[in-house]
Amino acid sequence: MTANDTVQGVTPPLVSVLIPAFNHERYVRRCLDSVLEDPYPAKELIVIDDGSSDRTGVLIADWVAAHCMDIPIEYVRREHRGIAATLNELAARANGEFLRPGASDDYLLPGGLGAQVGYLLAHPHKVAVIGDSMVVDRDGRKLHDSGMCDLHGADKSLYRTDDGIRRAVIRQWAIGGPVVLIRKCALDTADRWSEGLRIEDWDLFLRLAARSMLGFIDVKVCAYRMHDSNVSKTRHRGTRIANLAESRQVAMFRTGLFEEPYRTLLRAQSHYIDAKISFLERRPWPLLCHLATYLALVARARLPSARAHAEGT
Repeated sequence: MTANDTVQGVTPPLVSVLIPAFNHERYVRRCLDSVLEDPYPAKELIVIDDGSSDRTGVLIADWVAAHCMDIPIEYVRREHRGIAATLNELAARANGEFLRPGASDDYLLPGGLGAQVGYLLAHPHKVAVIGDSMVVDRDGRKLHDSGMCDLHGADKSLYRTDDGIRRAVIRQWAIGGPVVLIRKCALDTADRWSEGLRIEDWDLFLRLAARSMLGFIDVKVCAYRMHDSNVSKTRHRGTRIANLAESRQVAMFRTGLFEEPYRTLLRAQSHYIDAKISFLERRPWPLLCHLATYLALVARARLPSARAHAEGT
């Protein structure tokens, strides 16, 4: 579905494109240009420079001065507060019915906004929809056609049902880049980004998936840029352990949102994360214990569906 398909005979809903920018002087202009390049007709751009120490803020200001007549723009430059706090502030400043969070090192692909708006208009019970991404390197050369499949090895067929989405979000986080469109009304109530987290998106999507409010379209909606500063791809051992520990904390905290067997699957995932931490810390016995518990919990989570299948046959 294209942008025009969503607006036959009616005024298209406003989309607020939200860009939290931080130390991305090399990439930020491409990010901002991509907002103009997308053909969706009703959009605004809100950018916050989250205390960059390089020339990111200057480049944004120059771009805004050059394009302020092309699209409604709000630009704020302030001290560093972190990604989740910045996303929440961006959402609070937005006027759109739909919010499209971005990232200042990635960029939108033309047609993505219209396809995602079309999905949410056709599925009013869904709060958010995710798409796929193309993966590029620091110079914009394509590395992978599909971030979900080629980078994360995801099975896209899981995303066709609410059950599959819950299992995929819990067990194989395969969302590469900023690929979500979300209704602003959801963030006006409770579903904001959890401040203090560095890997804040998994926490948000767990909350949405638990209530069957997350949808999927098999459309590439952004280019996800791989470079040395990606938070999720760091090779620094201490940072990886800290990120994993945060993920484990999120998993344990959100188990109460899910019914069985998803609650057990999320408990299993927390042990799998603990096994990764033990591996990085070179502790073989805790590693084996967590892996054994993980496998036992995964097997237990499969039993109800296996029994139901046996009874049906």
